[in-house]
Amino acid sequence: MSMQNLASPALQYTAPRRNELTHIPGDEGWPIIGKTFQVLADPKGHVEANGAKYGPVYRTHLFGETNVVLLGPEANELVLFDQQKLFSSTHGWNKVLGLLFPRGLMLLDFDEHRLHRKALSVAFKSGPMKSYLSDLDHGIAGRVAQWKAKPGEMQLYPAMKQLTLDLAAASFLGADIGPEVDEINRAFVDMVAAAVAPIRRPLPGTQMARGVAGRKRIVAYFSEQIPLRRAKQGGEDLFSQLCHATHEDGALLSEQDIIDHMSFLMMAAHDTLTSSLTSFIGELAANPEWQDKLRTEVQALGLAADAPSSFDDLEKMPLSEMAFKEALRIKPPVPSMPRRAMRDFSFKGFTIPAGTAIGVNPLYTHHMKEIWPEPDRFDPLRFTDEAQRNRHRFAFVPFGGGAHMCLGLHFANMQAKCFARHFLQNIEVSLPPGYRPDWQMWPIPKPRDGMRVVVKAV
Repeated sequence: MSMQNLASPALQYTAPRRNELTHIPGDEGWPIIGKTFQVLADPKGHVEANGAKYGPVYRTHLFGETNVVLLGPEANELVLFDQQKLFSSTHGWNKVLGLLFPRGLMLLDFDEHRLHRKALSVAFKSGPMKSYLSDLDHGIAGRVAQWKAKPGEMQLYPAMKQLTLDLAAASFLGADIGPEVDEINRAFVDMVAAAVAPIRRPLPGTQMARGVAGRKRIVAYFSEQIPLRRAKQGGEDLFSQLCHATHEDGALLSEQDIIDHMSFLMMAAHDTLTSSLTSFIGELAANPEWQDKLRTEVQALGLAADAPSSFDDLEKMPLSEMAFKEALRIKPPVPSMPRRAMRDFSFKGFTIPAGTAIGVNPLYTHHMKEIWPEPDRFDPLRFTDEAQRNRHRFAFVPFGGGAHMCLGLHFANMQAKCFARHFLQNIEVSLPPGYRPDWQMWPIPKPRDGMRVVVKAV
């Protein structure tokens, strides 16, 4: 397919009238605000209560609109695998991300999404990934050494947030980005915060206004850099890779496409990884027996403290990978995933009209007792080959599924194991006596108090 005129107008939809959804069981709550505040206060409790009362298909009202929520692995497969191209990701995510991260990969649909995804995949092939690992390894080793030198209590989440932001800047923009890195990082922080701000218009003094200003700064930086990167061959960072990436017909990605994809990928790599690595280390702090098992695995690599990590080393860390997956199961970095039905469809005996806002819920699926016995217990052995053999393939969906499966999932696993290697080789982590972290589970899980942990040198 030629890239000429590819950016076709987005599929249009008309939201169904209220009486077209009343056959679906549920409770829409108060006029206008619906159930929004209950969901924000306790998303897990809200979806589980509705699932118990109404079953795997229910109606609710969130953020000014009636939503139909579909629960369980079969719902995940229908919506995420989307073999019939029934569901729009663009019209699902646009309300949340459209103003700040327009036309990011997750906000494209169907053929256009496929073509852009294929062009972007060049940045996640073996050569660039080895370069990313080198940058990650160096950055993680240096930061862990700083933590090791200051034993005692620390707030894990803000420390992890700064680390993942710095790592994303190095791997994605290049280690030689220079003094602009701090300004660019601040712009990304403002954009991410604005994406989930309650005030959705950029009124003066609001978080959304700061986010829009951050996007302007990012657009200006990328616009200035793209011709410079294109003039210079080489460069293993993701930005340089995208500047030379081409579509199937050989055409380079447009400058606007590169800006939109870089903005989105930086956001996705930073915020979700911050959440995932924090929950991973938090689970090891709360489960010292597993921390010891993973440390034994790391020590068996036989690496000196200052030796770099290789792909072969990371392949020899299956327990660490299983433990990271278990942390993602307990606290999936994207707990709910919105879509928009573009045609009428049926599920579990209910006919749902075109235009309906649809949600699937990894957080719910990951805690279904019939799939995950004692679902709140941390048990990495749920992810042995044998344990996974008879499990529904959409029972574990921290990275989504189908065409929109996270493009950076191998990058995330690589970073998690690289981090585990350096952290466990140097640091022992525990929770303060009597302390229980308090997590906010939506829109991306984060500990409300920053998560207090105690670190000491091994």
